[in-house]
Amino acid sequence: MNSRKFDVLVVGSGIAGLSFALTVANQGHRVAILTKKNSADSNTNYAQGGIACVTSEEDDFESHVHDTLEAGDGLCDEKVVREIVSEGPVRIRELVDFGLRFSQLDSGEYDLGREGGHSRRRILHVKDMTGKAIEEALLGQVARSPRIAMLEHTFGIDIITRNKLAGRPQGEDPENDAVVGLYALDVHANKVVVFEAPVILIATGGIGQVYLYTTNPDIATGDGVAMAYRAGVPVANMEFIQFHPTTLFSHDEKRFLISEAIRGEGAILRNMEGRAFMPEYHPQADLAPRDVVARAIDAEMKKTGAPYVWLDITHHDEAYLKERFPNINATCLKQGINIGEDRIPVVPAAHYNCGGIETSLNAETLLPGLYACGEAACTGLHGANRLASNSLLEALVLSHRGAEAVAAYLKGARRENGTLPEWIDYGGNNEDERVVISHNWDELRRAMWDYVGIVRSTRRLERARARIRNLAQEIHDYYWNFSVDSGLLELRNLIVVAELIVECAAQRTESRGLHYTIDHPEKRAFFEPSRVRRRPDQVG
Repeated sequence: MNSRKFDVLVVGSGIAGLSFALTVANQGHRVAILTKKNSADSNTNYAQGGIACVTSEEDDFESHVHDTLEAGDGLCDEKVVREIVSEGPVRIRELVDFGLRFSQLDSGEYDLGREGGHSRRRILHVKDMTGKAIEEALLGQVARSPRIAMLEHTFGIDIITRNKLAGRPQGEDPENDAVVGLYALDVHANKVVVFEAPVILIATGGIGQVYLYTTNPDIATGDGVAMAYRAGVPVANMEFIQFHPTTLFSHDEKRFLISEAIRGEGAILRNMEGRAFMPEYHPQADLAPRDVVARAIDAEMKKTGAPYVWLDITHHDEAYLKERFPNINATCLKQGINIGEDRIPVVPAAHYNCGGIETSLNAETLLPGLYACGEAACTGLHGANRLASNSLLEALVLSHRGAEAVAAYLKGARRENGTLPEWIDYGGNNEDERVVISHNWDELRRAMWDYVGIVRSTRRLERARARIRNLAQEIHDYYWNFSVDSGLLELRNLIVVAELIVECAAQRTESRGLHYTIDHPEKRAFFEPSRVRRRPDQVG
């Protein structure tokens, strides 16, 4: 019997999952962290900029709240914003206690950065490798915890619920439903394992691989969002995909992020003629919110047919740039670009999902026992556009609040009697059909980039919907006729994510924040969050 029993399963090993696991383990619970690759593979590891948090006398909570609400373009939940902003400093102190050392000035004060949309310097950072430093600090703590099992190369497939065990459609009877376990693929053994646990935290990160060009790592395939949706949990605001304005242009599909902190230190966006164009688009010019900057770059490229625009920080000397941005400097040098002397060719790329699994301020979802945190969750903090560096702050605060909620939930949680049913493998391995996966993956990502990108229209969304519908049917048939592997599971999840993005975008007949459609260029006076929930009779 391939069954493993824990109190809590954490799916994902970024800042949200690791910090949540540590808090829950410290409460005395047995925790398993499931990550489909190595434990250090996460969106957190790619985060260059830092954590937005009020830590200086020149800053205040009201200013941070105001900047977040402004960036969110009318869709932020102000109560959520205030709670997360105000709880930030305590969570930052915990990271420092874990051994994290943020960059400091000679005076000993934090070297605070500034990024687009922020009215003050409030970005805590570790040079331009903040995410990597946080990940290492948390992984060190996890390794020392006797109550945490780190299970690498373990791919979560689907949540097991009471509804599922009773043969009821997922989402049909939410009041009597609850989490009881999880099916997961042991990638190395090529075997599906049954995990038993009354609590699951989804912390799987982003969905960037649904687009042709993204800053996200290969693991960002929306697994947690798709799993929660299949379990009947509502998903919201998926139309708000943040395209990072500045990624290093290359001739392949990989996109290296050029941190917004570069513009925070005075870098200027220029068109191919060398003209600084951002003052024409926003009063804050190069420090405008990301949605504005991304659309401005897109517009400039379309005007001239240029494949990129320039990012110019040559007014700083090389020594300063090497010290402040060592990772960016080194990466650009490998491409023959000396950022102290040369302008950097940049283009937008899919970067962050502002929507996701609907949760409370305590990371709770509608399904008892299921929690979500980090980029996979939609709390109401980001609204229609995430303020730069608010994501790591949200992950820290919500993971702590979620862990406290789990402690209360576990006191009354009912364990299932007996063992959970093993996974049934209906198909075999047909290597001749594997080309379906690569072809469909490529078609999906190109359709999303072409039709559901920075600028949209009703006709483009309908074209995307038709193509995704065909792909969904093909992969549904493939899934039920062949043995699962990680490539098939990722594509299955990406197709669900694509459907959710298109459906949410179709609901929003206005332009707001990151969602811009040429058919409805104006904002409506009032518009609630978009929301999609799986029908109980829906197959897949």
